[in-house]
Amino acid sequence: MASMLLKSMRTCSVSPSWAVRLGARSVSTTPQLQAQVQTKSKKTLARPGVKNIVLVEGVRTPFLMSGTTYADLMPHDLARAALQGLLHKTGLPKDAVDYIIYGTVIQEVKTSNVAREAALGAGFSDKIPAHTVTMACISSNQAMTSAVGLIAAGQCDAVVAGGVEFMSDVPIRHSRKMRKTMLSLNKAKTLGQRLSLIGSIRLAHLSPELPAVAEFSTAETMGHSADRLAAAFGVSRLEQDEFALRSHSLAKKAQDDSLLQDVIAFKVPGRDIVFKDNGIRPSSMQQMAKLKPAFIKPHGTVTAANSSFLTDGASAVLIMSEEKALAMGYKPKAYLRDFVYVSQDPKDQLLLGPTYASPKVLERAGLSMSDIDVFEFHEAFAGQIMANLKAMDSDWFAQTYMGRKSKVGTPPMEKFNLWGGSLSLGHPFGATGCRLVTTVAHRLKKEGGQYGLVAACAAGGQGHAMVIEAYPQ
Repeated sequence: MASMLLKSMRTCSVSPSWAVRLGARSVSTTPQLQAQVQTKSKKTLARPGVKNIVLVEGVRTPFLMSGTTYADLMPHDLARAALQGLLHKTGLPKDAVDYIIYGTVIQEVKTSNVAREAALGAGFSDKIPAHTVTMACISSNQAMTSAVGLIAAGQCDAVVAGGVEFMSDVPIRHSRKMRKTMLSLNKAKTLGQRLSLIGSIRLAHLSPELPAVAEFSTAETMGHSADRLAAAFGVSRLEQDEFALRSHSLAKKAQDDSLLQDVIAFKVPGRDIVFKDNGIRPSSMQQMAKLKPAFIKPHGTVTAANSSFLTDGASAVLIMSEEKALAMGYKPKAYLRDFVYVSQDPKDQLLLGPTYASPKVLERAGLSMSDIDVFEFHEAFAGQIMANLKAMDSDWFAQTYMGRKSKVGTPPMEKFNLWGGSLSLGHPFGATGCRLVTTVAHRLKKEGGQYGLVAACAAGGQGHAMVIEAYPQ
């Protein structure tokens, strides 16, 4: 597929300097954009007989580069902090929630149901059920939509959803042979049996198994897949670096302008209070160009500078039926409307989830790309984002791979990830989805828009998209 795509996609390539030009324009034209959006009059997506489900509030701990201030904690510590921050920000009674769902990817074996451990630690009533879900980078997306499903079905009125990832300390296993020996030792009944088993241990048995961000089905790392995808769509190293610089520059501006209102302060035990994300580092094109390829050497284009970094962090959102939220005196932030999940071949289309999911969710909602005021897409790699944008702008790709008559259409960059994205803010695998949804809600209010679109790719060739509608001011 890669060679076919490379040959055919050259016709829809974008000039290498587009990202910087559009990045600058996205900042400078925001007031005009607001004026345009505020003059629009759009129908609501409310449907007769269908329960309105709302996002009441969303918070997250600062997202920190792994191995920094959070290094001595555990995943449930971060999840507990996010839940406590949600309780503090909403004033929610600790027994007023019907269910708690958390997403995570690399699970700590001591707290396999991190949702339950974090909820108990945060002080929620022990009568509230809690479970943990995993769906790679869209784990908290799944937590949120599971919450929506419970409310839509009439099972619950109020659900807390969230996600956590802790890359500073991941489970490292003994080799398979060593594990088998140790389990046999545990069952051995005589000293002779134990000595025989101990004597069978070889030096090679002591080699550890480290987790990797790789596909089980293909054994290919996600960075390697991103490099191949960028090459298939003709995305140059220059384009990727420019997009990454755009992300960091916009995130820095949003941070300086106090727009990242979902971030809560967190007092790390034995250390300082953390107030903000620490991975936002605007650089220069010259500095970024010095970095060597990280995956396909020496000719790859994916580097540490144009990839999201290993991140520690947690998020949490309060989702309710509109009726329940208003009865409790809350002013919701947004309506959570239609959503879809998609899945493709993980070998050649691992990271194209947004391209497949976006048109499906828009069709479900009866909207077009031009109706969307705010776009928030997950940025796993700059090459991944730009490959998706080129795929969405290609009639050939739509006809050949999606069974569509014409292209999906590309999100206007003046509406796209204007407060930075995962490349700059960080990407705790299990927590990013809640950040995306909360950011859309905040941007809709700030910019006067009505509809937002969240989209994300995930390991396994999966993807997610959701339409969010602003709550009337």
